[in-house]
Amino acid sequence: MNTIFAQASARGKAGVAVVRLSGPGSWGAVRALAGRVPEPRVASLCTLSEAGGRLDEALVLTFAEGASFTGEEAAELHLHGAVATVAAVLRALSGLPGLRPAEPGEFTRRALENGRLDLAQVEGLADLIEAETEAQRKQALRVLSGEVGRMVGRWRGDLIRAMALCEATIDFVDEDVPVDVWPEVRGLLSGVLADLERERAGVGAAERIRDGFVVAIVGRPNVGKSTLLNALAGREAAITSEVAGTTRDVIEVRMDLGGLPVTLLDTAGLRDSGDAVERIGVERAMERAEAADLRIFLVETGEEPGMVPRDGDLVVRGKADLGDVVGGPAVSGRTGEGLEALVAAVSERLAGRATAVGVVTRERHRVALGSAAEALQGALQNGAASVEMTAEFIRAALRSLDQLLGKVGVEDILDDLFASFCIGK
Repeated sequence: MNTIFAQASARGKAGVAVVRLSGPGSWGAVRALAGRVPEPRVASLCTLSEAGGRLDEALVLTFAEGASFTGEEAAELHLHGAVATVAAVLRALSGLPGLRPAEPGEFTRRALENGRLDLAQVEGLADLIEAETEAQRKQALRVLSGEVGRMVGRWRGDLIRAMALCEATIDFVDEDVPVDVWPEVRGLLSGVLADLERERAGVGAAERIRDGFVVAIVGRPNVGKSTLLNALAGREAAITSEVAGTTRDVIEVRMDLGGLPVTLLDTAGLRDSGDAVERIGVERAMERAEAADLRIFLVETGEEPGMVPRDGDLVVRGKADLGDVVGGPAVSGRTGEGLEALVAAVSERLAGRATAVGVVTRERHRVALGSAAEALQGALQNGAASVEMTAEFIRAALRSLDQLLGKVGVEDILDDLFASFCIGK
């Protein structure tokens, strides 16, 4: 296998830049540039040189095979972060035999292939790199830490025990089996099935934390929706005007709300209009509002929302700065009155939904859990009537769990996944 190298830190001028190497020639490359190979996991200051010319003073770390991120012999060069310095070291590495620049995600892919990470952990690492909020960071770390693998390991242990009990009755079909194994098998399968269903139910909330909750601001024209959006975003994201119907399309603003990722939508005012363009905007507004996780209905005193609120939606009186607001909570995007209470109410509702989050986080995970659950339901329905069929159902459930961790049948998604990684990771 080739030895790969890449800059692992961000491009551009910095105090320190990190270059990573992985593969059988890593330590040889370090010896070629530094004249020696430091003890594994002991940071050493070395002078890097090429053909007698000095490249840099660097902190060098080496990792033995089986004790690195990729599972291969590896090294890191911590350089001064000048663009020219990094370029010179990369140029020197590319001139060494057996070395080549890494492709996007290749270090992580080698970690997967060498059993250092399972596929769920790789996906957790991808989510961690993209994390923008505290909730996203915590969720990604749970997956990266191997919690999915440990959970699946417990399920596999129970299913393997159940299958062994079934196969014992098959192997000794002509002999007297002293114990009826079905009660224990049923208990094991029922326990795993309950866990699978619970985790499946939490995938939707987990996806929302990863991709972001959607909150739509809905109301009639000129009720203050765009002003409220700008106040929440802290910038002029939407055009505001005294002229009704200014907003024609859906305007989106991404923000961190109480540690949760939220996309705020400013929608066209809900009304009947003779303007064809405005009618399209109203239709889009209603479609996006229907699909949103939460709607903030902004209304004037004595007015009803233009759509039927769902449980958890907020109905708020707008233009609180005008002083004639009666009944219910009120907010003013112009002065900020009621803004803090509104943010707190939205955060509370979304945080409540986030409590249902399980460990698994992706649609691929949900599908694998669904297949395993379906197989276990078949095993329980079949019962002790046909032990051979029950054992086959359990095998199908085990195959689905192996897919969850990337052990079988996931080759088609690997290229797409690793293409999203940066070079050096």
